Amino acid sequence: ETEPLTSKKDASDCSKGEDCKENGLLVRNPKSALRLVEDGNKVHPSQGDKGEAAQISNGYSGVQSSVPCNGEQQLMELEDRETWSKKIDFLLSVIGYAVDLGNVWRFPYICYQNGGGAFLIPYTIMAFFGGIPLFYMELALGQYHRNGCISIWRKICPIFKGIGFAICIIDLYVASYYNTIMAWAFYYLISSFTAELPWTSCTNPWNTGNCTNYFSKDNVSWSLHSISPAEEFYTRQVLQVHRSNGLDDLGGISWQLTLCLLLIFTIVYFSIWKGVKTSGKVVWVTATFPYIILFILLVRGATLPGAWRGVLYYLKPDWQKLLATEVWVDAAAQIFFSLGPGFGVLLAYSSYNKFHNNCYQDALVTSTVNCLTSFVSGFVIFTVLGYMAEMRNEDVSEVAKDTGPSLLFITYAEAIANMPASTFFAIIFFLMLLTLGLDSTFAGLEGVITGVLDEFPHVWGKRRELFVLGLTIICFLGSLATLTFGGAYVVKLFEEYATGPAVLTVVFLEAVAVSWFYGITQFCNDVKEMLGSAPGWYWRVCWVAISPLFLLFVTCSFLSNPPELRLFDYDYPYWTTVVGYCIGTSSIIFIPIYMVYRLVITPGTLKERILKSITPETATEIPFGDIRMNAV
Repeated sequence: ETEPLTSKKDASDCSKGEDCKENGLLVRNPKSALRLVEDGNKVHPSQGDKGEAAQISNGYSGVQSSVPCNGEQQLMELEDRETWSKKIDFLLSVIGYAVDLGNVWRFPYICYQNGGGAFLIPYTIMAFFGGIPLFYMELALGQYHRNGCISIWRKICPIFKGIGFAICIIDLYVASYYNTIMAWAFYYLISSFTAELPWTSCTNPWNTGNCTNYFSKDNVSWSLHSISPAEEFYTRQVLQVHRSNGLDDLGGISWQLTLCLLLIFTIVYFSIWKGVKTSGKVVWVTATFPYIILFILLVRGATLPGAWRGVLYYLKPDWQKLLATEVWVDAAAQIFFSLGPGFGVLLAYSSYNKFHNNCYQDALVTSTVNCLTSFVSGFVIFTVLGYMAEMRNEDVSEVAKDTGPSLLFITYAEAIANMPASTFFAIIFFLMLLTLGLDSTFAGLEGVITGVLDEFPHVWGKRRELFVLGLTIICFLGSLATLTFGGAYVVKLFEEYATGPAVLTVVFLEAVAVSWFYGITQFCNDVKEMLGSAPGWYWRVCWVAISPLFLLFVTCSFLSNPPELRLFDYDYPYWTTVVGYCIGTSSIIFIPIYMVYRLVITPGTLKERILKSITPETATEIPFGDIRMNAV
């Protein structure tokens, strides 16, 4: 890099409406427009700066406040923003975030439930017109404005700043239950270090008289009340739900799961406390290890007797299903929650990119890897389910009744236990679940950390380690309800209501704010400044109309038909639906509250207040480099 630009032109020489250049930084006045000069060989320095044009630094510093162009001398604090050590660190982090436990258990179940191979048609359509455009939009926003989910709205549309606070609350809700599922996996991992896996027999202290091991050498008959040893280990030893009467009587806290969760949060803290420089190295393990294990399990599953039955059941198309509305709703919801816009993670991760990084290419690569992982995971799961059906002499549909975590912790765990070298496959399988969950947790918390640190840099800017410690402690304490004997019921409630409709609402408003208030033309110009070419009409149409309609469609479908919750033999009472909606509303309520607050504190008439509230209030920093710009 060359020496930073030291302009002879004083800050007071900037007239109103012009762009100020300071310390190698072009700070754009919101009222001025910038256009690219296609000929990279032509340099257009402003008057008085021709001598310094060749010495412009390629470095980039983040500005916490806009540069004054009103003739007054003011101090401006410039701070170097952390960036990824390598491009691959960013890609692995995004892939690790997007590929999580839901890819392994949710997609295969949704696929076979909604027409098998036929489901891939609505899934692909929803990916191209809904999921990927929103994914690309968030990567581009974060990379251009280089801010977290809260402060970025000062540069886009200030009245929507409540979206950032809502995102942080949603991320905290996710951290309160998602890590508990990893604690279950960690308990299984510890229990797997034995010659005989504990969920293979009915002679353990937690087993009941209904325990039936149909894999035993004795001739056993499977009755209506029979329960597999794997199910009893999961429900009576790990979760201990028999010691709870439901949500109105959760029972005590499981100390075993508490210790498991404490260790998980300890790993999380020391992985993210220093920022993306450390977490970017950890994901080399947590993001790549699952693919090694998936490949091993896929090869093993393909060699099991009856594996073909599971694959056939997984992919056999039922074309009539395409006529059902719920199939398209499920496809839209699956691709949306799989790619994960709306959690502030993509904004945070991309904000640490170099300004001219090709985020368009990143969006296509990472979203494609995510979708292919979901598809391949289906083969991993259903080859084993076919093996289970062969052993039970039942239809695959009878074996594949379990959904959600039960598919992994009961059905798949039982199949592994009855394979040769069962201990080895159990250990690597639950290690895979842990690594799948860990990098998603890194990402979710990083979304909150970046958002808060960028919003309050003078308070927490130099105290990241302390803030991360406090955040992990809060998340751990917030998880205590899920560690009770009835904690599985709480996890199910949060999973269905705390994130679903709230995140959909957040991303819908985000898409509307960017496309209609900030302006699709301005956004495309921003992308052009980074990449050298503007997005085509396909992306523009998706951002302006198709993606918001896609989100509105899924949100309305969810609200019009709320899920009827049932877990094991427990039917959730009606009041839990009210509680669920209250939990979901508790996050998005920050959006209208901030809108009212913003209008109240803004001086002027109502019209002036509205206009000021939808106009970007902070300048966006444009680094000089290979790209040449003119201020108009």
